[in-house]
Amino acid sequence: MQYAERFVSVPDGLHLFVRDYAAVGAPRNVPVVCIHGLTRNSADFEDIAPVIAAMGRRVLAVDVRGRGKSGWDPDPTRYRPDVYTGDVVHVMDSLKIDHAAFIGTSMGGLIAMLLSAVVPQRVAAAVLNDIGPVVNPSGLARIAGYVGKVTSFDSWDAVIAAIRATNGVAFPDADDAFWRSMARRVARAREDGKIIFNYDPAIARAFDQPPGTSPPNLKPFFETLREKPVLVVRGALSDLLAPEGVEAMRQIKPDIDYAEVPRVGHAPMLDEPVAREALERFLGRLA
Repeated sequence: MQYAERFVSVPDGLHLFVRDYAAVGAPRNVPVVCIHGLTRNSADFEDIAPVIAAMGRRVLAVDVRGRGKSGWDPDPTRYRPDVYTGDVVHVMDSLKIDHAAFIGTSMGGLIAMLLSAVVPQRVAAAVLNDIGPVVNPSGLARIAGYVGKVTSFDSWDAVIAAIRATNGVAFPDADDAFWRSMARRVARAREDGKIIFNYDPAIARAFDQPPGTSPPNLKPFFETLREKPVLVVRGALSDLLAPEGVEAMRQIKPDIDYAEVPRVGHAPMLDEPVAREALERFLGRLA
């Protein structure tokens, strides 16, 4: 499905890239904004976004600063959730979207929770993909272990091997076509022929914390979603969102919609049958 390419300039001068999928048929009131995970980009939604657009909803898939086709920030200290949240608000303003349902994968889900806390009127509903206010430290440690560590590759085969090494545990049944597709989504060739991951390695600065630093308490942010429709999608093999993390959300919001994707870890692509069906049911109930 075709999408319009938008570039939005934010106040600090950076240009952010957005895939804009037009609603098919009679448009529904609430559009959808998709926000990817830490090292990913809007291409992660290229399979599920057309499905949502076919339901009559405009879909925006954003490249967070430092990822995909968005600009790299010359000041790495701005690679942090509050800045990302402000960027999303500015994108919505620029593209004339008052409020939306948010689909957030991992880091994108954290941004959705922050948006609900900062600008609650802009968040109509949220889909939290393999993320919640309580995260598993071992999953964070695994991610921190590979972000920004490799600078370039000599071939696409080398890229695919690296991706399988870090993500194979999350997709144990994936075939070669899956890994080739993922490689094209997360990496790009430079003019010199070298291949690099499609993000600024400086985003790894987010993990630079003094020893003994406690993770922030995210429950107050999730609590702002208490009165809004929420779907939680969890990969059954996830090392980031544990069953205890889902239960913590149920303690705050007992009526969450929930779907668990079998044989998938962190994070589901959302085009898996279980995830897709849950997403279609969830969005189908919104205005």
